[in-house]
Amino acid sequence: MTAPPLRKAKSSARPPASPAARAPRPASAPAPAVRMVEIDEAHDGQRLDNFLLRLCKGVPKSHIYKAVRGGEVRVNKGRIQVDYRIKTGDVIRVPPLRLPEVRTDYVPPVEFPIVFEDDAVLVIDKPEGVAVHGGSGVSFGVIEQLRAARPDAKFLELVHRLDRDTSGLLLIAKRRSALTGMHESLRAGGWEKHYLALVDGDWMNARQHVRHPLLKWTTQSGERRVRVDPTGLASHTIFTLKARYGEFSLLDAELKTGRTHQIRVHVAAEGFPIAGDDKYGKDETNAALIARGFKRMFLHAHTLSLPHPLTGERLSLQAPLPPACVAFTEALAAKEDQ
Repeated sequence: MTAPPLRKAKSSARPPASPAARAPRPASAPAPAVRMVEIDEAHDGQRLDNFLLRLCKGVPKSHIYKAVRGGEVRVNKGRIQVDYRIKTGDVIRVPPLRLPEVRTDYVPPVEFPIVFEDDAVLVIDKPEGVAVHGGSGVSFGVIEQLRAARPDAKFLELVHRLDRDTSGLLLIAKRRSALTGMHESLRAGGWEKHYLALVDGDWMNARQHVRHPLLKWTTQSGERRVRVDPTGLASHTIFTLKARYGEFSLLDAELKTGRTHQIRVHVAAEGFPIAGDDKYGKDETNAALIARGFKRMFLHAHTLSLPHPLTGERLSLQAPLPPACVAFTEALAAKEDQ
């Protein structure tokens, strides 16, 4: 299919499809003509490549880079580099770019549970099993669903990410100034992020610092993984024991760095993988959990504290454990009391 035309850099997301449109089928349309897109204040200061990736949703980054290098993409009629910071009033020439075929059988929900919202920041309680963005066979992630549910929103961007199987607090910026402000405070260490994790085994220490360096790698099948490696990035998690259930332990995990799969790999490296973790957990434990009716990974972004990107006021956010996790820990506690 091809990228739909846009005006003045507004979101191209469409409203949710009707039930009749749920049957899987590839979408196709004639290639659009060259578009001239004028930049408004909402996108002032954004990198050109990131703007084009959002504008031409689904087009591979390599295609966009090739179009920029080849002079097909121009800013104010001139050639430009992919890292150029676009400005209000810039006019960008966008050539026809072909999109990959995608399934159209997924209908996004209207909204996610809202924990906090003002005119700059949206915080949701993300359910487990939902990717934060489309890709790798997922047409609609959280951000695509939010844009579809809010077609009049001029700006919606993820501030950070959660794994698909992790639930809890997820921040979305509603202004570019809010996005850059939250990124700056994150880099400066102004965030406090706590997760709740149920791990397999009897965790011994009341409080433990884990600093294993982490390295990303890819399996032969193309799956992304992370492992402890001395050549990896410095990583630091503080674990605090919350409850013991004999065969399992409930931990609070405070992230001091934000590496991919950090909590999951750190506890697995200590010999206590997260319950239900299909990447780093134990197959036999996970099979037993499913047999007991627990069918998710027990990792939840529970609390988050950070300065508001515009006012500087401290935001203290909390998302309670999902009902499935509460029910499972209650069952474990009841079993221990017998």
